[in-house]
Amino acid sequence: MRVRHSAKADIEVVESEYVENNPKEWKGRWQEHFSQKAALHVEIGMGKGRFLMALAARHPEINYIGIERNVTVLHKALKKQQELQLTNVVLLAYNAETITDIFAEDEVDCLYLNFSDPWPKDRHAKRRLTSPVYLKMYDSFLKKDGHIAFKTDNRPLFDYTLEVAPAAGWKTNDVTFDLHKSEFAADNIMTEYEEKFSSLGTPINRVVLTR
Repeated sequence: MRVRHSAKADIEVVESEYVENNPKEWKGRWQEHFSQKAALHVEIGMGKGRFLMALAARHPEINYIGIERNVTVLHKALKKQQELQLTNVVLLAYNAETITDIFAEDEVDCLYLNFSDPWPKDRHAKRRLTSPVYLKMYDSFLKKDGHIAFKTDNRPLFDYTLEVAPAAGWKTNDVTFDLHKSEFAADNIMTEYEEKFSSLGTPINRVVLTR
């Protein structure tokens, strides 16, 4: 569903201390942006921020960056951060198409891709966040022992990911086609989208990608 643009959101996001509006200037030195030096985890397509905020609150020893290209949606995550004031969270209004412009080699420990746009048409396959195009970009800044955690309710996208990832040099680990009924359910944090569709009985797929 299309989110109505909010001019107020534009202003508050630009003015917020919790949002970095010049991320390219921090490439290679994100550790300086936080009050602690720690592992750096990044969520691409953060949405309203429920997953990221819960994860950051659970793990204060880790630094988190939440990326969302839609400013109006990011504004909803910002509202959560304004309430929680988590010191280990930075928000970015940014398009992942140029993500290599903001992260340097070996700078990120973990990536989260939650319920990414499936781009179902074949001619749009390269836009999928788990396409070989994006996997190559992640490889340029993810640490060698780092990993990508991918969740989706879209089975065709999941099957596509399981097929293209090994060909692109990635291992598929901890694969489950029904996360909430698996051994990995206990540690799972749901996104807003995940809660909605799992309540309707839609199985959630998950895989962890490593080199």
